[in-house]
Amino acid sequence: MSADLASILRNNVRTKLARGEVVSSMTARLVRGVEIVRIAKTAGFDSIYVDLEHSSFSFDTTGQICMMALEAGIAPFVRVPTNRPEYIARALDGGAMGVIAPDVRTAEEARAIVNAAKFPPLGQRGVSGGLPHLQFRTFPAAQAFAAMNEATMVIVQFESAEAVRNAEEIMAVEGVDLALIGTNDLMADMDVAGQFDHPKVREAYERTIAACLKHGKHAGVGGLSSRQDLVSDFVRMGARYVSTGTDLSFLLGAATQRARQVAELQL
Repeated sequence: MSADLASILRNNVRTKLARGEVVSSMTARLVRGVEIVRIAKTAGFDSIYVDLEHSSFSFDTTGQICMMALEAGIAPFVRVPTNRPEYIARALDGGAMGVIAPDVRTAEEARAIVNAAKFPPLGQRGVSGGLPHLQFRTFPAAQAFAAMNEATMVIVQFESAEAVRNAEEIMAVEGVDLALIGTNDLMADMDVAGQFDHPKVREAYERTIAACLKHGKHAGVGGLSSRQDLVSDFVRMGARYVSTGTDLSFLLGAATQRARQVAELQL
């Protein structure tokens, strides 16, 4: 990578994960302005991910948030609505440094996502000039492709028992960086909805983390904002990416607490 590229194209999440450190992430699902990035940065988050699967955000809004995150120095990721190549390409071209692919169940699906997210020779992502990641500057194609492939992360979500069963094969796919367990969807699929302490949940994390470590990849925790004890357990097992919750849940939680404080004042 050239000195210029190295100075402007940095993925702080990839760097922290490579050092074995724990990464914190905040999800944007409510706030449609760049202010949410400043809040995430000030709060101390390493990353922000825009949730297009469970929000009405447009790609225009998503791109603005991602570009602000690039400038703030926290990695922007986008959870795409579905794993179609056109969604992946638009999210990445708009400024995301990685995609979070929902409900990945097989190695074949994972390979298709990598193919859409990576430039040749790792994939078949279409060439687009003026990428915000490169400050809209132009670099030799070979250098730019290599640098973007290195910086761009592919995060697959495990939200089913089938995904957990196939963890070994999925994490062996070249180009897949991290498996993020969507605990609530996983519990529903395993017919133990809401049962965070069920042995099946711990077994799923154990199996996923083991597969990630075996293949030099990373594991992430999602959907456990109400169970910090379990987050701590899974981090001790080897998980290194923690999705902490949404802007909506943070705002509602704090607002509810303040309203309750007033309601409980003694006259």
